Amino acid sequence: MEKQYVFEYERYESLDRLPEADRRLVAEALSATDRANARFSHFRVGAAARLRSGRILHGSNFESEVFPAGMCAERSLLFYAEANHADDPIEAIAIASDPSERECYPCGQCRQVLVDVERRQRTPIRIVMYGGGTASVVRSAELLLPFTFIL
Repeated sequence: MEKQYVFEYERYESLDRLPEADRRLVAEALSATDRANARFSHFRVGAAARLRSGRILHGSNFESEVFPAGMCAERSLLFYAEANHADDPIEAIAIASDPSERECYPCGQCRQVLVDVERRQRTPIRIVMYGGGTASVVRSAELLLPFTFIL
């Protein structure tokens, strides 16, 4: 039997069309790209999360000479949030890159960790993927990874 997976997302053709809270979060993610250690790929990624308390946390990618020992911006941020603010759920996360010729989407590992965090905190995370002047937004990480790993 053939089945179909369909999901809804928001598409913004310019940064100024994003809701104000998302625009601010994208600005925070863009500022986090300045702290990325991307000396090999020169592709700096920044992520910013808004917690329920209103606190903003940042993460950036880190590349290592011992590939694949590096870490994506999203997982850096999520692991920090889980270790230090587990009682303050993440409401939204923005992801941006420099250079940003196109929108910055999370890799498969980051998608799984986003789903793991959603499950632990029992609330969805709004994900804003920005780059090249445009943004796509989903209301939950589960929409980006419909066939998640479950033990």
